[in-house]
Amino acid sequence: MAWIDVIDPNEASGELGDLYNEIVDTRGKVSNVLKVHSQNPAALKEHLDLYDAVLYGASPLSRAEREAIAIVVSAANECDYCVRHHAEALQAYWRNEARVRRLADDYTALDDLDDALRTACDMAVKLTRSPGAMTEDDVHTLRDAGWSDRAVLDIVLVTSYFNFVNRITNSLGVETTEAEAIGYDY
Repeated sequence: MAWIDVIDPNEASGELGDLYNEIVDTRGKVSNVLKVHSQNPAALKEHLDLYDAVLYGASPLSRAEREAIAIVVSAANECDYCVRHHAEALQAYWRNEARVRRLADDYTALDDLDDALRTACDMAVKLTRSPGAMTEDDVHTLRDAGWSDRAVLDIVLVTSYFNFVNRITNSLGVETTEAEAIGYDY
């Protein structure tokens, strides 16, 4: 499950037990990437708050657009865990497994990706791979593609959040299985 000890929801008490119960109530079950935070419930709570704000909060980006960016960033970081989980989430919106798989494999080869989302994905990959190379021109490119400044901010937030989570997942050996990756409430 991970390279560090994790506290299972059945063994959790106190603040951690309360957080796990809240997660089950809202998402259906506790994912392994959240369980890996079990040694630090305060960090788990803050992580959940950020996740909710970035993925579920009000935004000019649709949930599907946010999930697509999540997949592209996670693929760039070679984070199979997050690709698998967020492909499952995107499938709930796109309802086209082949298209979701193609997005994860190489979004640039996906012919039916709209130009605005493609531009957002391009920027997300650039920010992921070369954060120091970002310039004001990147913001202008997103604006030219039709994104508002609030949308630009949210694209950056989703990208940055998944870079954060990909690093937690990859560096702590968080694993997933087909059964673990499904059954969440989106």
